[in-house]
Amino acid sequence: MLKKVAILTAGGFAPCLSSAVGGLIERYTQESPDTEIIAYKHGYQGLLTGDFLTVTDEVRCNAALLHKFGGSPIGNSRVKLTNAADLVKRGLVLEGEDPLRVAAERLKADGVEVLHTIGGDDTNTTAADLAAYLADNNYNLTVVGLPKTIDNDIVPIRQSLGADTAAECAADFAKNVFAEHNSAARQLIVHEVMGRHCGWLTAASAGKYHRWIKESAWLPEIGLDARAWDVHAVFVPEAEIDLDAEALRLAAIMNEVGNVNIFLSEGAGVESIVHEMEERGDTIPRDAFGHVQLDKINPGAWFARRFAGMIGAEKVMVQKSGYYSRSAAANQYDLDLIKSMTDLAVDCALKGISGVIGQDEEDGDTLKAIAFDRIRGAKPFDVTQTWFHDLLDEIGQPIALEVDED
Repeated sequence: MLKKVAILTAGGFAPCLSSAVGGLIERYTQESPDTEIIAYKHGYQGLLTGDFLTVTDEVRCNAALLHKFGGSPIGNSRVKLTNAADLVKRGLVLEGEDPLRVAAERLKADGVEVLHTIGGDDTNTTAADLAAYLADNNYNLTVVGLPKTIDNDIVPIRQSLGADTAAECAADFAKNVFAEHNSAARQLIVHEVMGRHCGWLTAASAGKYHRWIKESAWLPEIGLDARAWDVHAVFVPEAEIDLDAEALRLAAIMNEVGNVNIFLSEGAGVESIVHEMEERGDTIPRDAFGHVQLDKINPGAWFARRFAGMIGAEKVMVQKSGYYSRSAAANQYDLDLIKSMTDLAVDCALKGISGVIGQDEEDGDTLKAIAFDRIRGAKPFDVTQTWFHDLLDEIGQPIALEVDED
């Protein structure tokens, strides 16, 4: 029997964290009720500092409440255990300390036998670094991860926890944002959706929104026109964007229906933006993982500036759905997926099997513990999928997309 397990959530939020914590607690209570559970606060930060919550009998009895909420009850942070300089700067380790050793010793001191990490590619590649360190240095500890990312970009996992909910929320967000199209004449509205390297969330949310358009009743005689409410362009990082050609197409839409609505992945066109900034001599803001800080370079505003004059927009609006989407409570699809994964995560933990739980695309979508060394981020969205081509065809966007090999 396991004596003690620990849980942490890390990276950005997704609509699964609270439910995944609840699911793990419920499964342990069912399968190993005497196992003590602790939760490190704010992810790897709490692990390094020894800051944790204890799962009490009251929490065990009411763990189902966690399925009803978004966010993470135990807190997140962005910490990379192999970036010692950043951790020293933040006061999480001392100069000269190896963060992996600090984390390993903390787990040992706390008596933890299994660590559950709930996060995206950065969280789980960090978990992989930690698991490798533990194995190489004879620490007897099992690490079992759960895949969280709203843009569904973890290799080789078919569906990340929370991604479907995030797409649903982004589509709902667009209903209100695009309703603004008649607040001024000739308006350009850019809906910027999260997705650094992967356009899945942008495409999926645009697809859900467009389906709502098709299923709704309209009254164009009084100005309630599906053409004005619909999505007119979907831009993702995996496809090159011909700005001039798209400007001509969108200008025609502007002239016909009086507005233009765009779903834009925040990662689309980032290389062009960074190149432009570098030519000006600007410093490129990056996080602890080396990622460009997209909120600071503002891709939505960049695209809006480029298109506004080219399509004759008199008013421009840029709205971001990221924080609205990522902090939502999980929908039923994700609740079912979470339960299947948390149940297996606990079963694997009880058997001492490490890995990231997920549907392995390279093994017939089998749900299993996938070895950490197979986990990678930035899985590209497959723009050749039929449903995506059907979406673009229906909104009149050219479907002969040139895939960006970079």
